[in-house]
Amino acid sequence: MADLTPDQRNYFYLIEAARAGIHKPILAALYAAHGSPNLSDGETGLGIAPVNRVATTQVETFPQQVQYAANTVRSITDRLTAQGLRSADLWNAEQGRYSDRFIQTVATGYNPPASDPAAALLEPTNNQQLRTAYLADLTIDYQADQLPQNLAYLDGALLRLVDRIPTYFQGLSYQREALLEALRLWRKLDTREQAIASLNLPTSATAPNLNELDRALTQFIQQASPFYGGFPHQREALLRLTQLWRQLDSREQAIASLQQNTSAEANIQIIDPALVAFVQRVPQFYQGQGTQRNALTESFRLWRGIDSRNNALVALGVSPQFVASPSSDPAIAQQVAQQIDRELLAFARRVPGSYQETQQQRESLIRLVQLWRGLETRERAIQSLLEDIRRMEQARRDSLEAPPRPAPPPPPARPVQWTPNNIRAYLYTSIIPNGSFTWAEATQGGTRIPPNQATVNAIVRIAALAQQARDRIGRPFRVTSWYRPPDVNRRVGGASMSRHIVGDAIDFYVEGLTGNQLYWTLDPWWPGGLGRYQQFPYLCHLDARGFRARWLN
Repeated sequence: MADLTPDQRNYFYLIEAARAGIHKPILAALYAAHGSPNLSDGETGLGIAPVNRVATTQVETFPQQVQYAANTVRSITDRLTAQGLRSADLWNAEQGRYSDRFIQTVATGYNPPASDPAAALLEPTNNQQLRTAYLADLTIDYQADQLPQNLAYLDGALLRLVDRIPTYFQGLSYQREALLEALRLWRKLDTREQAIASLNLPTSATAPNLNELDRALTQFIQQASPFYGGFPHQREALLRLTQLWRQLDSREQAIASLQQNTSAEANIQIIDPALVAFVQRVPQFYQGQGTQRNALTESFRLWRGIDSRNNALVALGVSPQFVASPSSDPAIAQQVAQQIDRELLAFARRVPGSYQETQQQRESLIRLVQLWRGLETRERAIQSLLEDIRRMEQARRDSLEAPPRPAPPPPPARPVQWTPNNIRAYLYTSIIPNGSFTWAEATQGGTRIPPNQATVNAIVRIAALAQQARDRIGRPFRVTSWYRPPDVNRRVGGASMSRHIVGDAIDFYVEGLTGNQLYWTLDPWWPGGLGRYQQFPYLCHLDARGFRARWLN
């Protein structure tokens, strides 16, 4: 694991800081300030050495050094708290960081008591160097998420959110995990299992009753605000709760989110998987009943922003004359109903692929659920969708409660000619009729759309030739690189005259075969460029230049 990148080291800092309930930049600062000891994996450590029951083999790699450094910082905090230091002595609430006094204490080193087997010996280091490194790493983190200069608002915001948690707890798994993490950090425990065991539930620790667990967690969080003293581990517990409750990417994003919003109400987006799953099942369960047709028609109307049901029927293809004066002929009425049903089901099948999470679209689907299920209010429809989410979380993949497998829409008809303007709408369409290669492969999933017709024609040209090569090999080609714009080509180190820039070159591999095997099979007849890579022995290169060229890179 020698030569870790800064981002890889930061990953270990984040993991261990979240486990131990400490501020991550102190770990980065210990690494920068100490630069020792030399470790068995080629890295340098955080000034951690074996002591008491911590053996040398437990602190001889970088991940181990970070783990025990986190334990040791937590132990230092515990000792200072036991000595009567106030939270303000340990944490600068306005600046959102450890106090200078705490950093100085860490810099003097630490020899943990034998009663703390999780902490190791921390060697002393230069206080100013440690503080400078700590502030530098903190600045990087805080600036990345544009946190305000003054974080004095944070504690009050955390407590306002926590006070509202019981009201909005829905028993969803991510909410339960958020509460468990808060409990674990608040009680200075290392694992989820330890946190559950600390609740002393009258059930097996391996499979607690969820209702009992939820009740105990709710009781715990109700006591958090009265017992909050502003100590670092308590703050980290509530920040972790906020991060997981709001499903945010980082601790810093949790801090930023609390500046304007302290509500514990779940984001309406959590019902989106249930909405999509519901509408996916509509074609399967649609029986042409009046209530079903009405529910789908109303959903269609809202989705399209149409002002009336009559205008929605016209948009579905019903004659305006029939809408204005329905025929009394049963055969005609049945024919119109069948036409409406076809259009409504086509609409339902399009929804999963076209849903953009807009408020208008979401309200359209909530209304569909409400009317389809015969619920009185929007709120009851949302509650029913939350129940769907709960069932989906625990469902076997082959059960009715599990989300149905997504189905792609029917492929559109091929255009007469490929152009730069129509490719994006046909990404998963084969480039040549009945071919194996798609525009998604040629354009890196639509991120590299050809800028002109010449490039489009070049892609079509190599697709036709490569299809012949694929048919000769008899196995799928896994494309790793096709069209590359000049800037991308430079970034990946491609040759300045690379055919990838033109669009008629493909790098690929075939599972189970080497580049040499592909080369020897294609060499006798391939009319253009054919190449191999010494550094990448399973890759092969084809291009459609107008003459034979062979190379080994």
